[in-house]
Amino acid sequence: MSLAKQFAAYAEWRSQLEHRLSALRTWLSDNELSDAQSEMRFAQLGERLREDRLHVAFVAEFSRGKSELINAIFFANYGNRMLPSSAGRTTMCPTELMYDPAKPPRLELLSIETRANNTGIAEYKRFPDKWKMVPLDVNSAEAMQETLRHVSEVIRVDRSTAERLGFAVDDNSLEAFHTGEDGRVEIPRWRHAVINFPHPLLQQGLVILDTPGLNAIGTEPELTLSLLPNAHAVLFILAADTGVTQSDLIIWREHICSPRGGRSGRMVVLNKIDGQWDELKTEAEINAEIARQAESCASILSLPPTQVFPVSAQKGLVAKINNDAELLARSRLPDLERALSEELIPAKREIVRDTTENEFNELNMRARALLESRLAGLREQLGELSELRGKNKGVVEYMMGKVRTEKEEFETGLQRYYAVRSVFSTLTNQLFAHLGLDSLRTLTQTTRDAMHEATFSKQLSDAMANFFVSLREALARSKREVEEIHKMMEAIYRKFSVEHGLKLGSPATFSLLRYEREIDRLESWCNMHLNTMYQLLRHKKGHVTQKFFEEVAVQVRRAFEHANRHTEGWLKAIMAPMETQVREHQMHLKRRLESIKRIHQATDTLEERIGELDQVESVLVNQIQALESLAKDVRQALDAFIAPSDQMTVTL
Repeated sequence: MSLAKQFAAYAEWRSQLEHRLSALRTWLSDNELSDAQSEMRFAQLGERLREDRLHVAFVAEFSRGKSELINAIFFANYGNRMLPSSAGRTTMCPTELMYDPAKPPRLELLSIETRANNTGIAEYKRFPDKWKMVPLDVNSAEAMQETLRHVSEVIRVDRSTAERLGFAVDDNSLEAFHTGEDGRVEIPRWRHAVINFPHPLLQQGLVILDTPGLNAIGTEPELTLSLLPNAHAVLFILAADTGVTQSDLIIWREHICSPRGGRSGRMVVLNKIDGQWDELKTEAEINAEIARQAESCASILSLPPTQVFPVSAQKGLVAKINNDAELLARSRLPDLERALSEELIPAKREIVRDTTENEFNELNMRARALLESRLAGLREQLGELSELRGKNKGVVEYMMGKVRTEKEEFETGLQRYYAVRSVFSTLTNQLFAHLGLDSLRTLTQTTRDAMHEATFSKQLSDAMANFFVSLREALARSKREVEEIHKMMEAIYRKFSVEHGLKLGSPATFSLLRYEREIDRLESWCNMHLNTMYQLLRHKKGHVTQKFFEEVAVQVRRAFEHANRHTEGWLKAIMAPMETQVREHQMHLKRRLESIKRIHQATDTLEERIGELDQVESVLVNQIQALESLAKDVRQALDAFIAPSDQMTVTL
């Protein structure tokens, strides 16, 4: 199955799943089985499915055919090259290809000068006025190609300006910066580019990241700390005529497969194999030569040979445009596309499926427990009223007194609930004292002061190391608070279930492990790129300090912001079932008491009231069956990834 068809099927699966969840959400709301917390969680779940993105990054040194490979895999059916692809340097800045329907088709360009402000690209995306906007004429291939050439633009600056903007210009790298006789060096004109283009694959959620060579990768923290690590797939492109060069190896080891980084979704593409198509050699000799080159690359990169894919992107693009099946097969591009679709999309779907299923199960369980609680209470009330048939007023008064006693006992038990809420509030405050952004700001400022006051490299190094030690201590204390809150809620859930028959199940669990691993990853990056004796001796204290806070501290803050949002959501989720069930039980006791009071006042209303409750019972049973049917639809959607048929067409 082609990558385009596989991705189209994945987008359709997401759409169907979101539709089924939306139907369940509407039904719950219509039947008064929802609350503000459930509504918020359904809304977030639907938004995640609609906004789900699949990020594929293409990484290579200059002149490896990276842009041509993107054109060949994703945009051949457009009939022409979308990205500029020619000899020499074509993509000078990181370029994202995506589609946001809220924006017109356009090219967004962020000036390289913004590097001097110590502000990340993600932050700049919140301020459109900081970007140069160039309209994209999607009806003209020529006009579009002309517009996209902006990503190739460069400017010439003096060495001090280049260094101020983060480019490490030294005597050994002058050639790479195309230094002129006047000593000025060539750097990219733009720091980042976003191409908003209504291509069907991009409309379905595909995001393509086209990266420049080593010089740009090593100087843009957003790439190495966020965009590349978070990509679902990274295609590392080599050239068949050069194999693995020294700069290729640096990119691979430092930015793609670092010691702490995983290799899931990482593929190596050996491009330009058409250079081996020698008419004086047999096809078997050509294939053997390509195989030897692939095995050599795999050995150097410590990969199995099956993870290296020899292709000719240029011939594959030509073959697709001209519908030349023989040339397409010889280009070996279909082998790469098949591996990409078989590894990338199923893995991504599995992540989305598991996350959605966990959230759905909890929401469904809450609704089911609420219905069952109502039904159990109703049947208890029916049983009481049925026992009153033919009984005198004394018996009715006894029953009324019994229910009143139950109500008073429950209200007495509520004091324990209110006490738990008070303790819950205290523990929550303690949790955010460790995990909150205020404490992180204090730690960041303390670390900044220590680095500014450092007079020796060791003091600078210790300040960075202590920053991560403090972060881990904060997470460890937060973890203990989370465990304490969960233990307390588990006990109160169990107590109210036993004493008052509430159907509460088990409180939702929560883990900070993902944030602990993120801190590990950031420290590993820091120890490789900043906190080394070489870097500390080579660069001035101010430069190291600036890069630490511009590159590392910003990412730490982002991780803590996510942790705070997830923690707040969990705290609401763990308390909401308790609040709902307590409120429901109070209403149930009130209804029971009112029913018996009515019967005490007029015994002829007994049968009428029993008839009313019989009807309500029927409604509740039907609601449980309807909920089960809707939940079954969602489960079927979760498990049914419909593969597109051979007749399915994807318009490109």
